[in-house]
Formats: sequence, structure tokens, C-alpha cells
Amino acid sequence: MSVDVVDKGVVESETAEKRAARERMIAGSPPPQFFKLRAEMVEQGRTNQTVADSGNMWVNLKVYAGGGENGLHNHTDQDHFHLVLQGSARFFGPRGETKEVGQYEGVMLPSGSFYRFNATSEEPLVLLRVGCRLPMDADFRRYNIYGEPLPSESKENGQVEVVMKKGEFWGAKA
Repeated sequence: MSVDVVDKGVVESETAEKRAARERMIAGSPPPQFFKLRAEMVEQGRTNQTVADSGNMWVNLKVYAGGGENGLHNHTDQDHFHLVLQGSARFFGPRGETKEVGQYEGVMLPSGSFYRFNATSEEPLVLLRVGCRLPMDADFRRYNIYGEPLPSESKENGQVEVVMKKGEFWGAKA
């Protein structure tokens, strides 16, 4: 292991036993995941790409030409947030809560929090969605307000055919 990787002061003063323990710890640790945010724009529909995933936490980049996630729903197995990177959206809660969210604004959604949203901008809505799984003995759960499953890709959730804007991208250069 390169001394550049760890604190030089620690390496110079460590015992052989400590060095062996450090090497075991580092060898057993997962590597960092680096990513760029880049998404092709859509004329119609929406896209969802996972850009990083640790198993407990994930980062998705979502693009909406219009509409949104129109079925009031919650996620019972995760806390998550949406951050607007481009465009704007109107978020709705089950008790009449309404909030217009613009660029670099977002919403935190604790497990069980019901919501839906619509894109409100002329340009495509680009969202960063970060989720963190909560300890549960079940798979991913997403329900409507009646306690019935509401798949993200369903017509009830506003899913339409995706039409790409060929060659038009948001985000980092390839």
C-alpha cells in the first residue's frame, strides 16, 4: 500500500501488528464509487438512471418531459429526497400541501410520507433522487393512498412512452 493513501504520520509510527490490521481493514473495504451526472433529454415521458448504488443508499438521475409522478404514493422502506437540478416541479401532499420547487431546491420525504409531483417548467425537469433503505424484512415497497402497490412505471403513476431528444444532454460532458 502506498504511503500517499494513508496519513504519513500514522504509517511512520505504527507497529507491524497495527500495519497488518490496517492492511486487512483496507483490503476488506469496498472501493468508492465515482459518478458523473449526465442525462439525455426527453421530448415525452421520463427516464430514470441509477448513477451509484451501495445497496443501502442509491443515487438516481431522473428526467421528465412533462407530467411527473402523478399517483399519490409513499415508500415504506426508505427515506429519500428529490433535488431539482433543472426546471421546476410542484409537489403535493395528502392534506393539501403544495410547494413549487425550483432549481437547487428540493423535498425530503421520510418513510411513509405520501406525495406526488408534476413538472411545471417548459424545459425538461431534471431531478436528483437519493434514497436510503431502512431496516425492514421486506423488499422495496411503494403504495398508493389505498395501501395498494403503485409501480413507478404504471399508467396510474403517469407513465407514458419515452421519446428522446436525440443528442441533447444535461450535465457533465461524456
